[in-house]
Order: sequence, then C-alpha cells, then structure tokens
Amino acid sequence: MEKSRVRHSKAEEASLIKDPIGIAKREASNSLRQAEHVREYIIQSLDEERPFKLRPSILLDLNRCAIEGLSSFAGVWRPAGIKISQSKHTPPDGHQVPELVEDICDYVNENWSEKTAIHLASVVMWRMNWIHPFTDGNGRTSRAASYLVLCTKLSALLPGRTTIPEQIVENRNPYYEALESADLQFEKDGKITDNTVLKMEELLSSMLSNQLVESFNEAKNEI
Repeated sequence: MEKSRVRHSKAEEASLIKDPIGIAKREASNSLRQAEHVREYIIQSLDEERPFKLRPSILLDLNRCAIEGLSSFAGVWRPAGIKISQSKHTPPDGHQVPELVEDICDYVNENWSEKTAIHLASVVMWRMNWIHPFTDGNGRTSRAASYLVLCTKLSALLPGRTTIPEQIVENRNPYYEALESADLQFEKDGKITDNTVLKMEELLSSMLSNQLVESFNEAKNEI
C-alpha cells in the first residue's frame, strides 16, 4: 500500500505542551470534544425553530476544540501568512481570512436548498483547506465542519462507527488528491462551480457509503 503523506501547516509560535506524549493525549481528548460539539450542533439543527446556518462562530468553535491547550491561537483567525508542507497551494494572507470565511458560509447558506449535501460538504472540506484560516488544526476543523454540513443537510446523526473524517485520517492520499484537483479547477475557472469539487464529491460519496454499509452490517450481524 502506498504510504500516506501528511500535509501539515503550523504558524511559528511557542508550543504550550513540549512532551510528545502529552501532545498526543491532548490531541486525543480534543478530538473527542470536537466530535461532541459536532453532535450537539447536529441535534440543534433538528429543531425546526432553529434552522441551521453555517456561521464563522461555529468554525471558530470547532477549531478551539481541536487545538485548545496546544496553541495560544485556538479559536481565532490566524493573523499572518502560513505555508502548507507538501502542497503547491499558498493560502491567502491573514487579513483576507475573515472575509473569505464569510464568503464560504454565505455560499453554503445561499445554496442550502439548491445543492446536494455531498456538494456542500465537499465545498466546505476543500475551501476551508484552501483558506487555511487557523494557525493549526485546519485539517481537523475542515473535516469536522464538512461532516457537520453533511449531517445537518440530511437532518440526521449518520450511523456508522468509522465516520468520513476517520476514514480520511486512515488514508489521506485520496483526500489530498481531491483537494489538489479542486485547487486546479478553481484556478482555471476563477470561481466555485459545480465542477470544482467533483473529485471530492466522489470521495465523500464513497466514504459515506462505507460508513453506512458498516452500520448495516453491524445491525445485520448483531446478536
């Protein structure tokens, strides 16, 4: 099996935790906390009196969950530029971040009724990575936000132990390829179109199928 490469970005800052084991423990607890916040947002969206809107405050909260205790910039927009290792894409300057995040929230909210759940989740997954709005935890936040949009659009807490975000972490290469495909298509068209995230849509569709089939098999084989 091809070894999965890892794209990573982190702005220069003093680490709050120095010990690698301590970092791993904190990342694990943060991951559980972030997943719980996603679950709470999904449950809230099921209330017809509180229709879901993707807001910057939600994205900030999901990032705070991901890197709290690890970065002093948890839950705030990055103030300066950032680079992504093993990627040709250079994210926009820090001063552009708030407006670009507002734009992607507007895209999701304005197209909520017209676009599919897979399309909206794919756009969020790619565009949040493209903007790279945080000093750290961008991948974790984009995956959580994408899964949140997918579930809320479908009005369901989707079953399955191995969720889409977990499948991506298990094998990142197809995920990176889908991100890079969207980068190239966006550069070609100069705007987000139905063609921008086709490869990401294919990937998320396959992973959603895996997640739901796993749930079905567990139910079928349950004693």
